[in-house]
Amino acid sequence: MLALRAAESKFASDIRILDLRELGTFADFFLICNGTNKPQIQAIWDEIAKQMKMVAGEMPIAVEGYENAEWILGDFGDLIIHVFTPEKRDYYDLERLWRPATVVPLPEPEKPFSN
Repeated sequence: MLALRAAESKFASDIRILDLRELGTFADFFLICNGTNKPQIQAIWDEIAKQMKMVAGEMPIAVEGYENAEWILGDFGDLIIHVFTPEKRDYYDLERLWRPATVVPLPEPEKPFSN
């Protein structure tokens, strides 16, 4: 839930976690969320990457879309992060594409990380 808390701390919206383990795919989980504009989308990704490195010692295997910031995709192996603009999220509709996946119930938000 570290990536979830990091996304929440930068006010990501419409957060979903999909559990893909029963589907036997390339990743165990997707975290999908929205930002409202390029700076916020980059800030959400930056905070997730920072917390994953600082707390879990994990670095992304690959990051795509950072400069454009309409859809940032970060690959942590078993966890794939998708940070979208609402328009790109609607267009790609990953929740429909991965409909067989289980949607993980989200815990109540905690106090944001302090910088």
